[in-house]
Amino acid sequence: MTNGGNGGPRATEGGLGRTGAGITNVYSLDGLLVFGLLLVCTCAYLRKVPRLRTWLLSERRGIWGVCHKAAVIGTRLHVAVSMSCLLMAFYVLVGK
Repeated sequence: MTNGGNGGPRATEGGLGRTGAGITNVYSLDGLLVFGLLLVCTCAYLRKVPRLRTWLLSERRGIWGVCHKAAVIGTRLHVAVSMSCLLMAFYVLVGK
């Protein structure tokens, strides 16, 4: 684990600066956008199912309130949300 003759650790071994292609950055903007779009689309779908609507989306406070608001956004702005999903899918598959 030494770098030549200076005795210091290498930056590529042992995880010290390792940036592999398979590692995903959790706090990236595109990851947050994908998460937000998936949340909105999932909650909008759950709102269309009558039993799940009364069971999951009847509460308007707390985490279920966030899901309720995401469902309202997804149903009112369904054209914009679907276009955003298509653009994000194209970006993730081709652009990245």
